[in-house]
Amino acid sequence: MSRLVESIVPARMGPGFRWLLASSWVSNLADGVALSAGPLLVASQTRDPILVAAAAVLGRLPWLLFGLYAGVLTDRHDRRRIVILANLARVVVLAVLVATIATDVVNVGIVLGALFLLGTAETFVDTTTGTLLPMVVDTTDLGVGNARLMFGFLTLNQLTGPPIGAALFALGMVWPFATQAVCVGFSAVLVARIALAQVPPAEAHGPVRREIAEGVRWLWGHPPVRTLTLTVVTFNVTFGAAWSVLVLYAIERLGMGDVGFGLLMTASAIGGVAGTASYGWLERNVGLANIMRGGLIIETCTHLTLAITRTPAVALAVFVVFGVHEAAWGTTATTIRQRAVPAEFQGRVGSVYMSGVFGGLVVGSVVGGVAARVWGVTGPFWFAFVGSALILVAIWRQLGHIAHTEG
Repeated sequence: MSRLVESIVPARMGPGFRWLLASSWVSNLADGVALSAGPLLVASQTRDPILVAAAAVLGRLPWLLFGLYAGVLTDRHDRRRIVILANLARVVVLAVLVATIATDVVNVGIVLGALFLLGTAETFVDTTTGTLLPMVVDTTDLGVGNARLMFGFLTLNQLTGPPIGAALFALGMVWPFATQAVCVGFSAVLVARIALAQVPPAEAHGPVRREIAEGVRWLWGHPPVRTLTLTVVTFNVTFGAAWSVLVLYAIERLGMGDVGFGLLMTASAIGGVAGTASYGWLERNVGLANIMRGGLIIETCTHLTLAITRTPAVALAVFVVFGVHEAAWGTTATTIRQRAVPAEFQGRVGSVYMSGVFGGLVVGSVVGGVAARVWGVTGPFWFAFVGSALILVAIWRQLGHIAHTEG
């Protein structure tokens, strides 16, 4: 058992990493439970497709509204305290939601409001949590640390949490949200155990707009991080376009039905687990630049293959391979950014980066919907293939510089 623990959380990475990893995994389980229980709760209150879609939008909207401010707050104040307080705010919102369900006064307005408030608190949690890993492990261990965090996201958020959430919802609407509240509260307790070095605060606590501008200027003035950000944003436009109609693609193109759509997501998560489990080997033997180049080739070929195939088995195999790439590339991109950005700018630069990520997904979703209506369900995949191929050619040489930046 001790050998297994050592392989997952090496002693050299310190107790702070173990507390952070445990907190992240518990939080991911909570979010995974909500991933299925949230839409089920919305559907129990309304069948209006606009309101159902609004629930998904309200979960992402806080990133665009508050993400940049969350970055400023992260760089100004005690990061551990921000994570604890934001998680406790989530517990309060969940407790109120549980009370309304238990007393049978819940309605769609309450549910949508709760989803927005939870998304807002989660924006601050995620922005700040992303800055903690560089504070508890050495630079050389960032890749392994991010891979372990990604592993928890894939296994608990994507694989384990949703079926647990659906099963608890079947037992009673109140149970998944009560479970989520307990897990989030426990996650806050685990974060409180982490001992952090003090990060120098932002210099003068001036206007928020000025400090946001400082983060934007730092990112734009650092060519490797700027190119990394532009790469992620543009590839998220193409990815968002294709994935926006994935449920229709599974039903209409592959004939797999609702269950088939779930199988595609499961296949991707299985590939992701393999990607995170092998990440240490990949980083040592393949190298960051080749992980990035190979991954973007895989993503581009994924869009092309899905545009062409009608065979479910082929699509499932593609999703397993794509999952390996998604986990390895995401881990690499996060690691590179953490190594390059100074501690005092981690929050602001990270929030600019994540705002771009979500912005790209939103734009891509709009493009995908239009493309599917004009050219059919494979239209977004053809758009994604052509767009990804052009972007990849344009940035190919720069990927090597991105991967080896150290600041």
